[in-house]
Amino acid sequence: MSIRQLLLSAMCLTSFGLAAQTMAPIEPGKASALSLAQTLQAAKQNGAAKLSQQDLAAARSDVLTADRAPLPTFSAKASASDAGNGTALTAGSAPRKTDKSWGLDWTFERGGKRGHRTEAAQWIAQAAEAELSETQVQQQLLAKDLFFDVLTAQEKTHHLKAIALAAETTASTAKVRHQAGDLSAQDMMRVEIEAERAAADHRKSLQDEKRASHVLAQTLGMTTVQTLTVKSDWPPLSNLPFEQTHNLESWMASRPDVKAALLRMQAAQALLENAKALGKIDPTVGLSVDSNPGTTKRLTELRVQFPLQANSTYDGEIGRATAQYYQAQTQWEQAKLNAQTEWQTLREAHAASMARQKIYAQEIVPRAQKVAAQAELAYAKGAIPLVDLLDARRTLKTALIEALDVQADHAKSSTALQLRAPQL
Repeated sequence: MSIRQLLLSAMCLTSFGLAAQTMAPIEPGKASALSLAQTLQAAKQNGAAKLSQQDLAAARSDVLTADRAPLPTFSAKASASDAGNGTALTAGSAPRKTDKSWGLDWTFERGGKRGHRTEAAQWIAQAAEAELSETQVQQQLLAKDLFFDVLTAQEKTHHLKAIALAAETTASTAKVRHQAGDLSAQDMMRVEIEAERAAADHRKSLQDEKRASHVLAQTLGMTTVQTLTVKSDWPPLSNLPFEQTHNLESWMASRPDVKAALLRMQAAQALLENAKALGKIDPTVGLSVDSNPGTTKRLTELRVQFPLQANSTYDGEIGRATAQYYQAQTQWEQAKLNAQTEWQTLREAHAASMARQKIYAQEIVPRAQKVAAQAELAYAKGAIPLVDLLDARRTLKTALIEALDVQADHAKSSTALQLRAPQL
């Protein structure tokens, strides 16, 4: 076998090795590599989720505030008088007797104001709890996108590194062939240009991987900028069972954002009833005891106070509460519509991404590998020019990178469906 044939055989084997390497799954093999489950769990405790937890704690405290009757009022007074004649104290005279008085006043709420107020606060607290669940789901949806972005960047870096190494080997081989007079200077420069482009693509991919990793670390609430690695947790390419069997109405009722909107509508209804109850007068009952100077007798006083509502029917308060109730009702209807639209969009996106991934995994990538292998063999036998070989390699590279993006789309849509309907 001649030197030329040996070199061409080496190039052919390098290309076959590249095709095999680029399709192998990536396993970082590090203990610090995050799994998808760990990422989703951490997303439930990030900064946005903690803020929502604090909102829930505040809403629960509002229930205690609402379920409280008006505090009684204690009053005390003392008046001095001249003991000689019982007249008021004059300038320059010393007090001899002091009249003391103590009193308590209670305001009694009527019309069920306390009950309506407390009921509204309870509904709002339950809505805040549902909104916490929705916030956690939203953060998980964001985190899973970033997780698969990092995973895609990792595997893309792996592919481009293999391509760069193969291109570098090919460039070295081309230089030897040129020195032996077996390859033109133009073809050698083309191979070197391809090697430089492959190396540049690999360096850019490394930067993209670091950038995606930093964004994921920030979303998960890490206090320092870290370069994370993730495990190759690609979901299987299969139909999800709830695509055909899931009941839309029960699914919408269980969604935390729809549930929160319904609870806030019920809270608005309770506040409307509370506004209507303002027409019930709240009397204030008071009791006081006065001492009588010069005697041992005590004067007991019972009094009742109530506001005069001659010119006030609380139309403004009732009108505002009514508007807020209908606003909450509209928001609930909109939340249901948004949920239905999202459900349909998720199913369609998952079906489309699954179909595309099947095409790439079963048709496009295998054919691109076959074309590249045939081009390598044909070039080794001198049947095609270098330009055709480089074109076949570029086609394989493009197919592999596109297949990664399609796989990431399928993983995101599949995980989104599972997060939105975890009970199935």
